[in-house]
Amino acid sequence: MYKIVKKKVLNSTVTMMDIYAPLVAKKAEAGQFIILRVDSNGERIPLTIAGYDREAGTIKIIFQIVGGTTMRLNLKNEGDYLKDFVGPLGCPTKTEGMKKVCIVGGGVGCAIALPLAQKFHELGVEVHSIIGFRNKDMLILEEEFKACSTKLTIMTDDGSYGRKGVVTLPLKEALEAKEQFDEVITIGPLLMMKFVVATTRPFGIPTTVSMNPIMIDGTGMCGGCRLTVGGKTKFACVDGPDFNGYEVDFDEAIKRSNMYQEFEHKERDHCCNLLNEEVK
Repeated sequence: MYKIVKKKVLNSTVTMMDIYAPLVAKKAEAGQFIILRVDSNGERIPLTIAGYDREAGTIKIIFQIVGGTTMRLNLKNEGDYLKDFVGPLGCPTKTEGMKKVCIVGGGVGCAIALPLAQKFHELGVEVHSIIGFRNKDMLILEEEFKACSTKLTIMTDDGSYGRKGVVTLPLKEALEAKEQFDEVITIGPLLMMKFVVATTRPFGIPTTVSMNPIMIDGTGMCGGCRLTVGGKTKFACVDGPDFNGYEVDFDEAIKRSNMYQEFEHKERDHCCNLLNEEVK
């Protein structure tokens, strides 16, 4: 059993937890993920590691409440326990040999981008972070990004905070201004990452994308995270989740991801009904 030692609501749909899992914390690196089960009857879900404290033996997870399992997870409080918590899994993000990077995060994907920015900062790398949200109410982790970024740009779709517009706007401005990044790393919705890659491609800047949004089972057995990279079949949870953005077939990945939306809606509605019955 894995104890929840800290819980914090980041916004109306996103929650952060610190889980006591010393063996996982001992080996965890930025870019990797864990698999958890809320209880013995629950499904297994992958969540990217949003931070770790080796001394305290804790792993930080940040999740968006979108389906039945995340709804049940969000009902847990400090002092409660999770049934299973396995990891670290996946390949760590490569951080060696960089002098200047640009981290581009969107929405809850910023929770995954943060440990990368922190890792680069610890290594003495100049970090430019661009993070985007629908509006001010959805903003998360601003202070954390400020602490590890040489430059931080916040974008909102409606202009209610930071600059109005999408994350590719300041990225393109920086590239046109001859900013020399060793690499651009982007994490967020698939469509956002597709357009980040389209923005960097004319400049030839190496661009890494994290394909964790399409992971389901986390072991490669379900095939849900299958994607085409450089004309070859890869699995996000086994071969990634990081890939060369120029080689990813985003249109295929987006189509595959959309296949599960109806099921997720049904599962969420079913879980809502069950939870309401439990409350009664």
